[in-house]
Amino acid sequence: MVILIAVLAGIGFTLAVRALAAANEARAEAAHPPEGQFVEVDGVRIHAVVMGSGPDLVLLHGAGGSTRDYTFAFAERLSTRYRVIAMDRPGLGYSGRLRDYSVWSREAETPREQARLLQAAAAQLGAEKPIVLGHSFGAIVALAWALERPENISGVISVGGVANPWEGGVGGFYDLTASPLGGALFVPLATAFVWDGYLQQSVTNVFRPQSEPEGYGAHFGPRMSARRETLRANGRQVHGLKPYVIEMVQDYPGITVPVEIVHGDADTTVPLQVHSIPLSEQVPGANLTVLPGVGHMPQHADPDAVEAAIDRAATRAGLR
Repeated sequence: MVILIAVLAGIGFTLAVRALAAANEARAEAAHPPEGQFVEVDGVRIHAVVMGSGPDLVLLHGAGGSTRDYTFAFAERLSTRYRVIAMDRPGLGYSGRLRDYSVWSREAETPREQARLLQAAAAQLGAEKPIVLGHSFGAIVALAWALERPENISGVISVGGVANPWEGGVGGFYDLTASPLGGALFVPLATAFVWDGYLQQSVTNVFRPQSEPEGYGAHFGPRMSARRETLRANGRQVHGLKPYVIEMVQDYPGITVPVEIVHGDADTTVPLQVHSIPLSEQVPGANLTVLPGVGHMPQHADPDAVEAAIDRAATRAGLR
């Protein structure tokens, strides 16, 4: 009888967690619906926000992000001179995943797979040879795009970008959300019980030492990043990234399109010395702009510097 009661209690708790997680996901999506349109590539739906006119410029967000990082302010300021296409990477925001991954799996989309998928999506939107800007994790996808689709890219902008291997791992949170047991058990608990204040503080921390722009959190919607499938996809992509970075580094000397690199020297999330300084030496003709005192969000802390890097790439590519 005791065992039966324990089993029934466990089932009841599991069902309650699932219901609460689903309710939180529905609340997040109702407050932050898709802003753009969808295109389908080999059965995978990709969410993209398109605005403005001019040379095509694709914007790729970082880990745990979405198009809303760009639509807060940065995309609009660029749209006066560029046709901006901000896309949700696979498994994040409102974009689907490449495969039907099991909850018990560690598999995730590689940077090269993401690049091929997003290039095809951009082409459907009429961007055959865009400039591609990637922030943080998005930068390694932009670099992969230059390697995988060299005929379908005009330039790369790496902003606080991942580009080179680092010492150690990626942290306990990613280890947990990427693991089969963590994905099956911890992730639903996190989605169900994490409180809004904690999520907002996580966003605020990403901007340090700068302050988060007023209204950014409400626009971005950090609870969207706490949905179950998003947590699993993001955790597995980040946790499994390092071997793909190690493999890609040897191919950087073959990148022939203009590469502009913008990085803050106060970035503790993706350190300048580990990633962008080596990248500036690995890619022929790459140009590095170091922003003194700036942390991990240069597109918000110093948008003028990032826009200038885009303009330089466009000029070098013959688009301006």
